[in-house]
Amino acid sequence: MSPGRAVVFAYHDVGVRCLKALISAGLDIPLVVTVPDDPQETPWFGSVAATAADYGLRLLTPRDAHTGELPGLLAQLRPDFIFSFYYRALLGAPLLQCARRGALNMHGSLLPRYRGRAAVNWAILRGEHQTGATLHYMVERADAGDIVDAQAVPILLDDDAREVYAKVTVAAESVLARSLPGLLAGTAARRPQPIVPGEYFGRRTPADGRIDWAAGALAVHNLVRAVAPPFPGAFGQVGAERWQIHRTRLTGRRVAAGAPQLFAAEGACHLACGDGGVLRLLAAADPHGPIDLAARAAHLAQPLPLS
Repeated sequence: MSPGRAVVFAYHDVGVRCLKALISAGLDIPLVVTVPDDPQETPWFGSVAATAADYGLRLLTPRDAHTGELPGLLAQLRPDFIFSFYYRALLGAPLLQCARRGALNMHGSLLPRYRGRAAVNWAILRGEHQTGATLHYMVERADAGDIVDAQAVPILLDDDAREVYAKVTVAAESVLARSLPGLLAGTAARRPQPIVPGEYFGRRTPADGRIDWAAGALAVHNLVRAVAPPFPGAFGQVGAERWQIHRTRLTGRRVAAGAPQLFAAEGACHLACGDGGVLRLLAAADPHGPIDLAARAAHLAQPLPLS
C-alpha cells in the first residue's frame, strides 16, 4: 500500500532529485507537472520530463498552471500532498487547496533569507558564506509559509553559481528524504516563518551582468562568479572591446585607487578595480570567442581602460 499520494510540480536538478526521493519513498505519484524548456536557454541541468518518462509517470507541461485542465484534474486526483521543487511559477490557492494534507515547496536558500527568484545567484553576489535548502509549506505569498526543515551548505570564496547549485541540490534531497517520514506520519515539525524586510529578491536578466569597475575588487569577483556560465555572464568594456568576464581570482596586489584598467604582470592579465584591489583574470571571451589570456598578456604594451 502506498504511504501517500503526491502531485509534483518540478524543474531543474532539484526537481529531478526530489522527484526521485519521493519515488524511492514509495509515494504514489499520479501526475508530474513541469514547464516547457526555454528555447533561449541551453539546458545544463537534469530533465524532469525525462525522469518522469523513465518511471512511466504521467506528465503535463502547461503554459499556465492556473488555466486549462490542471485545476480540475488536481481536484479529481485529490492528492495527499502537492510538492513544488524549483517549479518556475507560484501555485495559487485553487491548486494548493487540492492537497488534503499539505502543499510544500523546496526553496534554494535558508529561509527567511533570500525569498523569491535566483536565490543562489543573489547570495553569491552579496558575498554570503553559506546558503542552503528549505522545505516549507506553501501559501499564496512567495516562500512565506511555515518551515519544516532546512540544511545549510557553504559558499567558498571562488565557488560559482553552478557549483553552489550542485551543493543546494544535495541539501534539498537530504532535507526531503529525512522529512518525508514525519510528513507521512503527520508528526513533522512546523515552525512559523518570520518575514524579514529586504529579503525578497526578483528575477535577474542578462543586463544585470554589467560590471561596475569602480566597485571594489571583491564586489566585481562576486558578480563574476554569481553569473558565470552557464548563466549569461558578467561583461564590460576592455579598451574598445566588450569582454565577457567568466572567471577571476582575488590577489594580494594593490594599486593606487583610480581609473580601472587591465594590465599584464607575471605573464597574466590582471584587473585593477576602482578601490585599488586587483583581480587575476582566469577566463574571458570577446565577440570572437574565448581569449588566450597568456598571449594577450604577452602582447599588452600598455594598460587598457575598463568601462
